[in-house]
Order: sequence, then C-alpha cells, then structure tokens
Amino acid sequence: MLHYKIYSQQHKEWVVLVHGAGGSSTIWYKQIRAYRKHFNVLVVDLRGHGACMITNSPTKYTLDLVSQDIIDVLDSLKIEKAHFVGISLGTMLIRQLAETNPERFHTMLLAGAVIRITPRLHILLGIANMFKKMIPFMWLYKLFAWILMPRKTHESSRHLFIQEAKKIKNREFLRWLTLTGGIAKYLVKFNEKDTKIPTLYIMGDEDYVFLEPVKRLVKTQPSSKLVILKDSGHVCNVDQTEKFNEVSLQFLCNALK
Repeated sequence: MLHYKIYSQQHKEWVVLVHGAGGSSTIWYKQIRAYRKHFNVLVVDLRGHGACMITNSPTKYTLDLVSQDIIDVLDSLKIEKAHFVGISLGTMLIRQLAETNPERFHTMLLAGAVIRITPRLHILLGIANMFKKMIPFMWLYKLFAWILMPRKTHESSRHLFIQEAKKIKNREFLRWLTLTGGIAKYLVKFNEKDTKIPTLYIMGDEDYVFLEPVKRLVKTQPSSKLVILKDSGHVCNVDQTEKFNEVSLQFLCNALK
C-alpha cells in the first residue's frame, strides 16, 4: 500500500492530495495547514516516490494500477467519498479515478493539469525514452524541470521538483516513463467526456506546455471552470501559494454548502 499521512480534525469531509511524477506529498506542505482548518486531509506518496516503498512492482505501470493504489488507501481508511486535488501527473490519476470510480467524488481540483500530449511534451517524452538507458535519469529530470519551469518566478518549485526527484530510484523512473507510452489516447478519451463532477482547473499563466489545452477544454464542459494565476508556472500551488489556497478553498468550501 502507498505511504500516506492523515490530518484529521473530525470534519465531515476529506480532501485527498495527489502529487505529480518526480515529486512527493511534501509538494503540498503549503496547502495542508490551510486545508485542515476545513477538512480532514489525506496525502499520499505514489509508488516509488517519497517514503513509499512497494515491493514486487511490475516492470511497467499503467494508469489503472497507479490510480487504484489511491482507492486502496481510501478503502483501508473507510473514506467513501472525498474532494480530490492533484498537480501535474496527479491530475491524470484523478481523472482516471473519475472515470472508474465517480461515486467516490465530491469535487476535483486539477492544478497544472495535463490533459493533452502537446507537441512540446511529445518531444520531451521522446527524448527521455530515447536516452533513458544511456544517461543518468537525473539529467532528464533536470531538463524537464528547466523546460517546464524556466523562469525566475518558478525557482522554488523547480528546486523542490529536482530535490524530490533525487529520492527516486532509476528502476522507478523507468517504470513511470513506460506509463507515458500510450497515454495520449487515454487523455483524448477522458477529455471528450464531461464527468459532471464539479471541477476546477487552476493553471499558471506561464505554464507554456499545458495551459492552452485546458483553456479549450473548459469551453466545452459546463461542469468545469478555470482560474489562471498570474506570475505562476506549472507548479502553481508553490509559485503562488496564497492565491492558490484562497481560490482552491473558496471552491472546496462552496461545495460544502
């Protein structure tokens, strides 16, 4: 089972925080204090990330496998329904769960959302797959970090991304990289369908890789809304913490009413 932490204040509803590839639950350290005033909070470390050590993992990961890990934690804690908040690749896992387990959702909040394999991302993944066995994987992580978060305003999130990635073992990097192989067709299928689950996208205005597809998507799905944070990149919960917390809590708390 995944490594997890709970912050329970005996509130009625839960928020589940799902980090992205190369990160860990520490990516949410600036949100936990704000969220726990209103919700019970559950944070997880995905397979091979942070403090999570799962033995006998398959050589290839799938969206079904790594998203089911999250449901297993919820079942063990007897959490029937929750608000799901994700960043980057974590948004893909949440979207997969919305497809397979919609009854477990109050709402979903997708930050730095990955909803399309854009040409730029396709090139990045192609480079990673081409050189994955030839050069140290940390070189690839650093390349990704600088391309996705290039500006001075992204420095904190870029540093956090790189520091957390250092904890990942090479075999785990390869397993997660295989997951991206057939991901494009899944994303198209997901985003053609409106889940009807109340959804908020929060994106940075400097998220050059992922922002435009989200702008187009929300125009076609009445259950989805988009907030764009100024002077923020891909990891907008770190770049603009106060504004992110304000916007996200307004959305989550409104759902309580």
